[in-house]
Amino acid sequence: MLTQCGMGMGAVALAGMLPGATANAREPLNPLQPGSAQFPSHVRHVIHLFMNGGPSQVDTFDPKPELQRRGGETINNGNLRTERPTGALFPSPYRFRKYGESGIEVSELFPHVAQHVDDMCIIRSMHADVPNHEPSLLLMNCGEARLVRPSMGSWLTYGLGTENQNLPAFVAMCPGGYPIQESQNWQSAFLPGVFQGTYIDTKNTEIDKLIENIRNERVSPEQQARQLALLRVLNRQHLEERPGDAQLEARLQSFELAFRMQTEASEAFDVTREPKHIREKYGDGEQARQILIARRLVERGVRFVQVWHGAGQPWDNHDDIEVNHRRLARQCDQAIGALLSDLKERGLLDETLVIWGGEFGRTPVVELPKAGANAGKINGRDHNHWGFTMWLAGGGVRGGYVHGATDEFGFRAVENKVHVHDLHATLLKLLGFDHEKFTYHYAGRDFRLTDVHGNVIQELIA
Repeated sequence: MLTQCGMGMGAVALAGMLPGATANAREPLNPLQPGSAQFPSHVRHVIHLFMNGGPSQVDTFDPKPELQRRGGETINNGNLRTERPTGALFPSPYRFRKYGESGIEVSELFPHVAQHVDDMCIIRSMHADVPNHEPSLLLMNCGEARLVRPSMGSWLTYGLGTENQNLPAFVAMCPGGYPIQESQNWQSAFLPGVFQGTYIDTKNTEIDKLIENIRNERVSPEQQARQLALLRVLNRQHLEERPGDAQLEARLQSFELAFRMQTEASEAFDVTREPKHIREKYGDGEQARQILIARRLVERGVRFVQVWHGAGQPWDNHDDIEVNHRRLARQCDQAIGALLSDLKERGLLDETLVIWGGEFGRTPVVELPKAGANAGKINGRDHNHWGFTMWLAGGGVRGGYVHGATDEFGFRAVENKVHVHDLHATLLKLLGFDHEKFTYHYAGRDFRLTDVHGNVIQELIA
């Protein structure tokens, strides 16, 4: 009976796109059917704005007057231990000012985002485990720095399904190619393959390049449906010889989703359908376009949208941080501000959790020259996992609130510290899940996003 149910998963998805089909009677077999959280929550979507490479907290959302006052001093303090040799205290080249009724200070790098501080919960006491990109990326995205684990987006779609069967439940947008660790950042790991993120290269603007094979110019939709029906029969015969093959089932589901996407994805990813004043509000460039797409996707029921700020390490500024951080902020500040106001105006901010941040932060001391990125230069910052900043908005978070603090120089979290596991536990709570009970049984044990760690930070919740 279980084998027959497993083989019926593809049939359920196929039935939904065949003329006259009634899939409702079989919906319980659909792994992406809209589900319910463990307890009531009005949060339905997540937009994760991932600033790949590690933005500097002391140059963005964590002002440090003492760092400015004592810039140039060499501090003999064991607590300022870093990954590579560093020099004197390096004051921020940017000015901070207060915004909103809450009076939260934000750097001049983010004037548009700063207009929304009263809706933002800024965590200035984040910390991770190591100062290396690869493990820190996996820790932030999957809750585990070394071993293969499902990503946060995969966990969420496993728990809640999706509200739109014609679009992927989990979309990862990154212009110009994969980031470090590539598709591991949105992997489903031991969860069924249907919960893995769908990668979109938003460097492309034409729909045919943005989503490969989105159109079939050779056969009609009716002919494609008949082809898929035949494919299902062949795959069923193949699966009968290999019962319990999750990869085969995932492959069948991917064929069917690709077919359904031909009708809706072309419209969802086409920002030219937006009014001119909306496009101007978000601004120009890759970041503006993909952030606007993110709003269009959650508006259409996509559960989890991850927006990467480029491939490689764009925020990884070991040198020329004044020039590079300003350039990077200009690429996304206007669009992020527009996203927050757009979600609010459309009544979507309360049900959409927006997350901003990277995998770690940067040092308040200057990085000394070395062979490599900053050869001969003393104007950048090294990796820093001891203390950094992230912020949340919408989705039930406590707006106009700053949580925790780093030390007087912005190096180490010292007050109300929040580990990545704590962040994940809190995000799941906002979405309606108890992180200790939201599990998946695999290889003889119950796994969870937070593994055996994590505490819900109640102060972050409204």
